[in-house]
Amino acid sequence: MRMLHTSDWHIGRTFHGVDLLVDQARSLEHIAAIVAEQHVDVVLVPGDVYDRSIPGAEAIAVCNRGFEAIRAAGAVIVATSGNHDSPTRLGALGSFAAAGGLHLRTTVADVDRPVLLSDEFGEIACYGLPYLEPEITRVELRVPQARSHADILAAAMTRIRADLGRRGNPRSVVLAHAFVVGGEATGSERSISVGGVETVPLGAFDGIDYVALGHLHSPQVLSESVRYSGSPLPYSFGERSHRKAVWVLELDGTGLKEVTRHEIPPVRGLTQLTGELDSLLTDPAHAEAEDHYVSAQLTDHARPVDGLRRLRDRFPHAVHVEWTRPEGNPELRYRERVDGRRDAEIAHSFLSDVRGTPTSGEMRWLERALATATAERPAEAVAATSLVEGLTA
Repeated sequence: MRMLHTSDWHIGRTFHGVDLLVDQARSLEHIAAIVAEQHVDVVLVPGDVYDRSIPGAEAIAVCNRGFEAIRAAGAVIVATSGNHDSPTRLGALGSFAAAGGLHLRTTVADVDRPVLLSDEFGEIACYGLPYLEPEITRVELRVPQARSHADILAAAMTRIRADLGRRGNPRSVVLAHAFVVGGEATGSERSISVGGVETVPLGAFDGIDYVALGHLHSPQVLSESVRYSGSPLPYSFGERSHRKAVWVLELDGTGLKEVTRHEIPPVRGLTQLTGELDSLLTDPAHAEAEDHYVSAQLTDHARPVDGLRRLRDRFPHAVHVEWTRPEGNPELRYRERVDGRRDAEIAHSFLSDVRGTPTSGEMRWLERALATATAERPAEAVAATSLVEGLTA
């Protein structure tokens, strides 16, 4: 039997405020194409199908079309909920969905209720572990003393192994949404540390033929049979060098036979640029980035006006701009910068930092305002002293 492991679709996510639904739809089309090309029987999706617990109507539509494309390509689907999903909403109508080839495992009660598959070698038990928050699931798993994700996962795996024993230990696959020791985060994942220590040991999955992990966003091999597929799209500029992929695994009569990596074509590249705005807008070396999502660090002497808007004249998919004054000293403390300086000098420096050097006319208005404020202080001080004396009399 051939299975495809993908995860962390995060349908409905935005990228620096930019809607990614079109990109996500294309990435799911690529996955469906791999399913068809590789004659995949089952697609495994271990969590974070959606990016929010209450996905929008358009996100649901994109997800449904992705599921339909995968089914049309010839595979059934086994999916679990992640820490971004609402288990109740994702699992709604699960029994009806199963009739159409979409098997959802989103509850603690279902951790030891496998999706039973079969090939010419016999039965395969496919278990889905949703994201298990310790504070919420420890009572239902009958481990009230549990505080860490490791404790909770151990309890869930105990149930799975007991069920495998009752079935005569068939070949087994587990989907789990967790942070397993040895995995490396990319920075775009939401922390799952609430409720206890977030990591779980690799040894928790001993004896399982293949473990499809979700949560971390880059493809990773923790052991031959325990892997992260990563997300199909990059969700931070820290992932700009990642080659997104899925794993296609084959099970024979004895268990895991082989696993191959299949890369997902990038929908749109990510580029980080540094330099003065005029240079970024004219330098031919940046031509390749014109169709990329762009983050720019501007080094102009004065903060450029409408920097992001101007950058989009050349890079229409620019999503982030920050300004770093090159001659500034980030290690110089504010108190040291203002010590012994006149108010007008401090105000002049502030305006220069945030907007550009003020004109002589602006400085005259500013000095008049400072002089007026200074003249008002003695009267305010006298009034405040009289009030304090009256209160303490």
